[in-house]
Order: sequence, then C-alpha cells, then structure tokens
Amino acid sequence: MAGEQLDQKYVFNLLSGKNFPFLQNPEISGRFMKWSMLGRISAQAFNFDQMFHPYKKDEFVLNFFQDPCVMENLKVLKSGYWKTLRSNLTRVDVEVVPCSKVSMDIFDPLNSAGVLRPSGHIVKCYHEIYGDFDELKKALTIEDSEKYDLIRPADREEFLFKLFKHICLGGELCQYEDTISPYMDTVKLIYKDFVSVQKDCKTKQINIVSTILKVSAYDASGLCYPDNLNSEQSFAYLCVDPLKRHVYVFYHSFGIGWLS
Repeated sequence: MAGEQLDQKYVFNLLSGKNFPFLQNPEISGRFMKWSMLGRISAQAFNFDQMFHPYKKDEFVLNFFQDPCVMENLKVLKSGYWKTLRSNLTRVDVEVVPCSKVSMDIFDPLNSAGVLRPSGHIVKCYHEIYGDFDELKKALTIEDSEKYDLIRPADREEFLFKLFKHICLGGELCQYEDTISPYMDTVKLIYKDFVSVQKDCKTKQINIVSTILKVSAYDASGLCYPDNLNSEQSFAYLCVDPLKRHVYVFYHSFGIGWLS
C-alpha cells in the first residue's frame, strides 16, 4: 500500500484567495511599467495533496502542468493576451535553484569597485551598442568584465540573485534606474512573497523551507511555457512550501509592457 501511495500523481487546486502584496503595491506597479514588465508578470498559488520530495521534482512539475485544475487556471501570455495553459504538455525541464539567503548581504560588494557611488547612484559607462549601459549591468551580465566576479559564483546561483538580475534587466523597452534602491526594494518584497521561512526553536535562526524550481515545458510543437522565445528574461519559477503544501508560480514573458 505504501508503494502505491508513493506512485500516485500529485493533485493541485487553485488558491484563488491568495494575495501577493508586491502585485498590490502601486509603487511597484509604477516601477514595472517603467521597466516594461507591467502586464507581462503574474503570480498564482496552488495547493497539492501529498508530501513534496525534492528528488521527485520532475514528477511533481510534470504532474503540475498536466493537472486539469492547473491547465484551466495557470496564466500564460500569448500574442499579448492572458490565456490559460490548456496545452497537452509532453516534457518539462526542471532546475533546482538554491535558496538560502535571509538578507541582502550578497550585494554588498556592489558598493565598492566603482559600481555604486556612496549615494547609491549607479556608475554609468560608455557602451558601443547600448547607450544607457552602466557598471551594474556589466557586473550582472558580462562575464569577462572586471566587475563580474564581485558576486561569488555560488551567490549568483541563488534565487535572490536571479530575482535581482531579472528585475534589473527588465523587459524589452526597460527604462533603467539611476539608483540601486528601487531594484533592491522591489526584490525584497518579491522574495518575501515567494519564500517561506521557519524559526528554529533552539537556535532562533531563520531558515528557509521553500524549494525553488525553475521550469519550462514543451508540447508537440516545442517550447511553450513560459513562452516560445527561449529568452533569459522569460521565466517561470515554482516556489514550493512543503509544510503548507503550497506552490507559488512567479511568471514573466519578455516583451513590451503596458505603456498606459
């Protein structure tokens, strides 16, 4: 009987009453508009019926995308319109994203080496292709830049860093910030909405209990989720809370955001 139980598919239900404060924040919405992400980003919550085991991540994600409730409710941006998944998916790619940070300390090195001024302003630099290029984007994206190694390789793999990079790079018509604080403040709010923590009764330390899965899915025609662009700025993360048996979906499809 125990073996049969382990082989059962996960069943999911939409948590329609779950609110994500970052989506209700007018200041954040204004930033998303400026960064060409407004109208292209979403967050949803589902619950599931069995214990989550990270080693079963591929099965969990495939069950998620093939679940009738998910297919009827999961938001996908297609041709500029929000639709539901409604696809017969045949394959998924799943990557476990490390998630251990409970502070923003990994970004402290950006305060030195000419990336940020003491005021928090981002140092500009000349770039032959992108006229608004700056030292922050060099540190985030250009591997042979002297700024790239300011963030340790292990920290670059963290969910917190990936969120920060996504937000800083934005959408297709992103208007970049002059100071670091809008990016940092936005990432803090998003991170808190998706990452679940628990305090250790003995040590009083805050520990993260969430498992973060970066996902993509394929149907008979090929890549279809988060979209078919295969862009680094088109992303979907499943943030799994194993204690509540909740999974939160953070989704963005790269393109031109709402301009009004």
